[in-house]
Amino acid sequence: MSKWSLAVILAAALPLAAQHLYNIDTAHSSAQFSVVHLSISKVNGEFRKVSGTVYFDPANPEKDKIDAVIDVTTVSTREDKRDEHLKSDAFFDVAKYPTMTFKSTSAMKQGGKLLVMGDLTLHGVTRPVTLEVEGPSAEIKDPQGNFKVGASATAKINRKDFGLTWNKTLDGGGVMVGDEVTINIDVELSRKP
Repeated sequence: MSKWSLAVILAAALPLAAQHLYNIDTAHSSAQFSVVHLSISKVNGEFRKVSGTVYFDPANPEKDKIDAVIDVTTVSTREDKRDEHLKSDAFFDVAKYPTMTFKSTSAMKQGGKLLVMGDLTLHGVTRPVTLEVEGPSAEIKDPQGNFKVGASATAKINRKDFGLTWNKTLDGGGVMVGDEVTINIDVELSRKP
């Protein structure tokens, strides 16, 4: 093999060194949400189990890909009766739709943030959603020898776009539950050496 062919092979391989496939560490990741209650305050909740994979290329963030699954049956607002209502067919209908998924379709840098566009499937409905991502952090090595990075993402959706339409009108005006939902996702990503 000539020096020239070896140089071409090495040059082609170098960009691949920066590209990594990470698993979402379910023990250190979560998805939170907030929605207006009684038109006066916000109620916060979380989904306790987030899993999936993230393909991350720090040199080419537009090539980043996310494939995430959120276990809707783990919804918690720290109020048992409300959680049961959310799990019922009035809201998430977890017996029929136990998970929601996000699959990215494209990504782009805008200012200091990364915008990741993709399809969110919730309650049997798929709609385009944009995640505004902070991070990933610099990669570190954990005590077990795995490489880790962290990232956070936010998005806003209208719950009615996904068929979550339950509500009650209040006597003094306003409604029991707002339509806009803010989603915050915090993930720790892990890859083997």
